Amino acid sequence: MTIRRVLLVDDDAAVREALGQTLELAEFDAVTAGSFVEAKDLIGARFEGVIVSDIRMPGRDGFHLLDYAHEQDAELPVILLTGEGDIPMAVRAMSAGAFDFLEKPCAPSDLISVIERALRTRGLVLENRRLKAQLNTGDPAARMIFGISAQSEGLRAQARAAARAGTDVLIRGARGAGIPKVAEVVHLCSSRAKGPFEKRSAAGLARAGLITAWDACADGTLFLDEIGALPMDSQLALHDLLEEGGATLIGGTIEDPAALLDQGRFSADLYYRLEVMQLRIPALADRPEDIPVLFRHYVAQAAQQSGLPEPAIGDEVIAGLIARDWPGNARALMSAAMRFVLGLGEDRPDEGLGLAERLAQVERSLLADALRRTGGQASAAAETLKLPRKTFYDKLAKYALKPESFR
Repeated sequence: MTIRRVLLVDDDAAVREALGQTLELAEFDAVTAGSFVEAKDLIGARFEGVIVSDIRMPGRDGFHLLDYAHEQDAELPVILLTGEGDIPMAVRAMSAGAFDFLEKPCAPSDLISVIERALRTRGLVLENRRLKAQLNTGDPAARMIFGISAQSEGLRAQARAAARAGTDVLIRGARGAGIPKVAEVVHLCSSRAKGPFEKRSAAGLARAGLITAWDACADGTLFLDEIGALPMDSQLALHDLLEEGGATLIGGTIEDPAALLDQGRFSADLYYRLEVMQLRIPALADRPEDIPVLFRHYVAQAAQQSGLPEPAIGDEVIAGLIARDWPGNARALMSAAMRFVLGLGEDRPDEGLGLAERLAQVERSLLADALRRTGGQASAAAETLKLPRKTFYDKLAKYALKPESFR
């Protein structure tokens, strides 16, 4: 979530105008007020930005504004300014919960740096709240499939569509991508949600065991993980069971089912039945903008499970995560989050990646994030990144990014 709103409160009209122009030049969405009374109606639990306020103002001062802001939202960043700053006042400001304290006149670069940091903090808070609300109020696809990328939204839409269709489903994805979870989402979104949901490993599952599992899933869903490893005799039996009805089948595989068919390892009847409704889970490498969202969720989950406090996640941690290739996908990221909570140190980037490769991954993620934030509008995304249009399009071609995929 990109937040640029800044509420500037200062009783000195000249200072307020000068600071307002500084914020506008830095491309902040600046709103100004001359007093606490003017500002208070703009501050509420739904205020999405940060506040910059002078301390010494007639009537209600900046400390009063700070207290009021935190009554509305305890996690709302407030930056305090004063022309008469001293050590005791700075200590009081920080003790009262101010995000930071600056003495006027302050250099524009210092003010902008603090505001940028406060906005990043605010964005993380709001994103976490959005995810928690999604967990409590969304449908199973929204609650269980995390991510802000166009690919994640597409996966949620596909899961819902597969559930509405009520057909048998094949889910493909790389190792660790979360195939069983997506299978459960399809089940929970379907008309069979109140029926049983059984998970079975297809490898070595004999005919008798398959029939038993199928019967246990009447009016529900049977999920067979790595369905291509199901013995051929069981595949033939499964096709007969599908013809008879009773349960819905969801198969999962990390292999290409067409290749399995060509190799004679997959029944043609079963293949063409499952081919009708296929879902593919995008790899983390193809949606790096989802990595911070997933990692924060996994960290919160790990902290709760281990009974440990949730550690702060700095920008350098996120940058390191984005720079990785993540061949183990969500499962590997989940393990990294648990290690982070346990204080076992940050994971090092893959040894096989050099600096150029890591920087390329970060660059691709920034391009994708800009396209997502601008709704796939290439010109606006280029302007956001302060890149010439031709350079921007050259980079999109380099990373095979298509603006229309983000609309």
